[in-house]
Amino acid sequence: MNKVWLDGALVDQDQAKVSIFDHAVLYGDGCFEGIRAYNGRIFKLGSHLNRMYESAERIRLDPPYSRQEIEQAIRETVAANNLTDAYIRLVFTRGVGTLGLHPFRCPKATAFIIADTIELYPQALYDNGLRVIVAKRRRIPIESLDPALKSLNYLNNIMAKIEAIDADALEAIMLNTDDFVSECTGDNIFIVSDGRIITPPIEAGILHGITRRFVIDELAPHLGYQICEEMMKLDDVLKADEVFLTGTAAEIIGVNRVDDRTIGSGKVGPVTKSLVTEFRRRVNADAPED
Repeated sequence: MNKVWLDGALVDQDQAKVSIFDHAVLYGDGCFEGIRAYNGRIFKLGSHLNRMYESAERIRLDPPYSRQEIEQAIRETVAANNLTDAYIRLVFTRGVGTLGLHPFRCPKATAFIIADTIELYPQALYDNGLRVIVAKRRRIPIESLDPALKSLNYLNNIMAKIEAIDADALEAIMLNTDDFVSECTGDNIFIVSDGRIITPPIEAGILHGITRRFVIDELAPHLGYQICEEMMKLDDVLKADEVFLTGTAAEIIGVNRVDDRTIGSGKVGPVTKSLVTEFRRRVNADAPED
């Protein structure tokens, strides 16, 4: 049975419990990170912890443990489950409070860490490409709830994900309220058009993806590609030579169809393939932890 780290102790997963009065349960009040480990190294752990503690600060949640304590706890949890390749979920909840919304009536936040394995998409989709749809559900505007804040309130994403599932797809592109492409329900999006790689900027209302930034800052330049962060319309996606998605769980995956529209040749394109190959080489050889 897997071990879960809960408020300072490793416990069996069936004993890892959060109160029904926790504001995370009542209101989705908290923040989280999804993190990967490869060959015993925790990929971009420093970047994930930066984002986690920034999210906590932005919702004025006082983390119950220091960054150093959480880093050590993550490593302990992975080791306790005898994992070298793992998916790690780090969560801060607001903690137990009253039935009202008042967040500061929760005297102590809760922290827990899960380490397990994950396969978001089957290998065949990485080889042949993923079909996605365009969700009717729009991305929440930055002015309402900034998607850069990785909170436990993911209902906007889930409702778009339901649209995808109903359409027999696994992912959906979300537009913002100004009709620009934002991101997918759980992944950032890139297009390749006339030799250029383009991805929506932060202003489009996207999560500051860790894998997205790794592709922009490290993988693409190493392979001789430059990436432009530009606002894009859905038509730009539909006319692209290649489309690919990035995310911690998804890694890098090519898209072959959007709704019923074939993208490029209908196969995973050469730019996407080269990025996938380089990504896997990097993380399997010596995954950067910064």
